[in-house]
Amino acid sequence: MAQNNSPPPSPPATGTATPSPSEPVQKPSLYYLNFTFFKVDPKWRWLNEIGKDEAAKEFATLIEVANTKMKVRTYSTVGLREDADMMVWMISDSIEKTQILASKIYTTVFGKYITPSYVYLSSSRPSIYSSRVTPSFMTDEEPLKYVIVYPFIKSREWYLLPFEERKKMMDEHIAVGRKFPQVRLNTTYSFGIDDQDFMLAFETQDVRAFQELIMQLRETQVSRYVVRDTPMLLSVHKKPEDILKSLG
Repeated sequence: MAQNNSPPPSPPATGTATPSPSEPVQKPSLYYLNFTFFKVDPKWRWLNEIGKDEAAKEFATLIEVANTKMKVRTYSTVGLREDADMMVWMISDSIEKTQILASKIYTTVFGKYITPSYVYLSSSRPSIYSSRVTPSFMTDEEPLKYVIVYPFIKSREWYLLPFEERKKMMDEHIAVGRKFPQVRLNTTYSFGIDDQDFMLAFETQDVRAFQELIMQLRETQVSRYVVRDTPMLLSVHKKPEDILKSLG
């Protein structure tokens, strides 16, 4: 399956010369991804409209500034989940940058009204099954309207199979994914840094196409070795101000 926006390059470190316009900017080869889903306290709705507007501007400004140092995408899950109202997807060349942003979010007025319901951490790695795959977050493509994020765990039996046997099954799996070019896949790795093996983030303009893809993937041999692929968290890409306005 094709693994398909890379963060803006980080500012040069102290003592490093700034590249001239004619020199290509080197992008990091390793990214850390943080998917944080937040539940909003109902008390937010009792805040007066002026207060909510000012809080929305403060939060939006924070995300805008953060986007100069890393890539930050905001999504709404309002009406789609009972346990989350929004998601912040952070893509950075360091874990510390995601921690700094999370801390700054909590120092905002809006931050006083939110609680994390899910936090997932992963990192980028080249696929061992296909050299043709590039996650979309590592390209300059704009995010699509919907993203479906979920943790993914395979059984220990899978990892004990001979590599060629696993590759044969993954070739079938990848072939199914290529039938759905309207669905971008971002596969990242959580081994050793979180509880799951992988984090999957499917981007699409067509949720029905994603649903059909998942149904077909259930029929592949790899599905025999799936231990967990839930919760499946569907989110809608929106600007921070629009998300906060939708919260009531």
